[in-house]
Amino acid sequence: MGLDQYGMARKGQPQKDEEGYIFYEDEMELAYWRKHPNLQGWMENLWYEKGCPNGNPETTDTGFGSDFNCVDLELTLSDLDCLEQSLDEEALPETAGFFFGTDSSIHYAEQDREFIVQARAAIKQGYTVIYSSWW
Repeated sequence: MGLDQYGMARKGQPQKDEEGYIFYEDEMELAYWRKHPNLQGWMENLWYEKGCPNGNPETTDTGFGSDFNCVDLELTLSDLDCLEQSLDEEALPETAGFFFGTDSSIHYAEQDREFIVQARAAIKQGYTVIYSSWW
């Protein structure tokens, strides 16, 4: 078990398969991170700033990180600019969680920046960019 994080680009309306799982006709993975806790903390803070859209209504835990699990967070060009600035300033918030692992910001530094480049390009091509995590 552990923190799995995804950067996705999607087009079209969500659909359900026979088992009730949601999928998109046009979806691509832009990035995958395994245990990048400070990115998770940054995204969770952004989610709170946006008013907790697509929150998990089934959770009863109210601690930091408890609701931001399996949530699709839409990222805009402005969000990506803010993320890039946080990376430039080495200002991702220190974040801890039982399944999160240790700080891996240096390990993922290049991949974080590549994700921003790909996400900007996807948005300009009409995709919606999503960050999601599961732990």
